[in-house]
Amino acid sequence: MQVPVYDVTGQETGQVELADSVFGIEPNVPVMHQAYVRQMANARLGTHDTKTRGEVRGGGRKPWRQKGTGRARHGSIRSPLWRGGGVVFGPHPRKYTQRMPRKMRRLAIRSALSAKMKADQVVVVEGLTEIEPRTKAMIQTLARLPKGDARSTLILVDEPRENVRRGADNLENVRVLPAQYVNMRDVFKYERLLLTREAVDVIHRLWAQ
Repeated sequence: MQVPVYDVTGQETGQVELADSVFGIEPNVPVMHQAYVRQMANARLGTHDTKTRGEVRGGGRKPWRQKGTGRARHGSIRSPLWRGGGVVFGPHPRKYTQRMPRKMRRLAIRSALSAKMKADQVVVVEGLTEIEPRTKAMIQTLARLPKGDARSTLILVDEPRENVRRGADNLENVRVLPAQYVNMRDVFKYERLLLTREAVDVIHRLWAQ
């Protein structure tokens, strides 16, 4: 498919061909959901931990004798019934890692990019890689470009670009990412997807096959 290319002033300068196999497929919602859940699960550390009654320090002595006091019977001050006692069925360290076949992961990325294209939230821009590394310059550039909310933009570049990154660092809802690291969470967290002309080639090389 042919889409317009814009320069940093927001003027249309030409057209670029985007692969239908990446930006023009019917989005597979179940696969996208599975990929998103997998990404969020794999990001978890799983270091949460609670102590059972056997792990809490103290409580080895019976607090009072079994009979004759008129009080309820207890064998340990670290019983789950007591304040400061052990936790019943509490969380312990575990792995949340989920596996997903490579073909499904690739389909999820293509579906996500196609969904963005279908929602008319994809913009291709040239000259962004030469932008001045200043927040003001980035704000002005994002405001001039069409489609979507300029305050919520994911910028995909072909490789780490220090000037682009520094220009966007102070903007809360703008993120710069090399195209090879595009992922489900970032694609759907930000409203507008901004592709540099060079990033389009990287995306085609990685996912158009």
